[in-house]
Amino acid sequence: MNINLGGKVILVTGGNRGIGGAISRALAAEGARVAVHYKNRSDDARLLVEKLGGGSKSFRADLSRPGSAYTLFREVLDRFGKVDVLVNNAGVFMESPVRLEGADWLEIWNTTLAINLTAAGILCHAALRHFMENSGGRIINIASRAAFRGETEDYLAYAASKGGLVSLSRSIARSFGRYNIQAFTIAPGFVRTEMSKDFLEENEARVVEEELSLDRITEPEDIAPLVAFIAGGMMDHATGSTIDVNAGSYMR
Repeated sequence: MNINLGGKVILVTGGNRGIGGAISRALAAEGARVAVHYKNRSDDARLLVEKLGGGSKSFRADLSRPGSAYTLFREVLDRFGKVDVLVNNAGVFMESPVRLEGADWLEIWNTTLAINLTAAGILCHAALRHFMENSGGRIINIASRAAFRGETEDYLAYAASKGGLVSLSRSIARSFGRYNIQAFTIAPGFVRTEMSKDFLEENEARVVEEELSLDRITEPEDIAPLVAFIAGGMMDHATGSTIDVNAGSYMR
């Protein structure tokens, strides 16, 4: 079965590197025009877009700032005239030990939720309004196994943000199917990216690998084809579902 994303415009947050970069490449390979969101490393985003070709374009936004998500969506609409699929991938994984003083702990909590959940919710809001006026669309939210099994004591904010993202996806799926809008969650375990590099080094990759049933830690390229499959409409009747991609480290 061939996936054909020709003519579709797909916004990928955090789309310039890591999981997002692999997703952007997979979508463009199937014919999509990709709106690649990034915060920093404009040169990396520019080089990626050049490789993607097909009319893809990069867009800068700091999703920790209120209002930037709405601005991002408007800029993508201004450039392409439409959005067919939203992929909320951007996220942070910030250590916040309980021993921190209240103000320091709260700052990390607020930043984590602002990027991982609030910005994703704002983009879903903007996308829903657009989709309802334009015959539907799809939302794919990248969460984490932490939403289901919990996370270690230093990453409470991360787990809470990803749990909220799962509930958001399910609520959209329940409420907006009648508008031909579908919503999905992908819940990875540890993925070998720059964001997880420090954690894997500090805790030794061997410890993480001992949790797996497969022989290696998940790579971004293990997740990207699934996003393309969903974006192509192959899973519409599984709307509201969560797909676990964690090398067998956590099964529900």
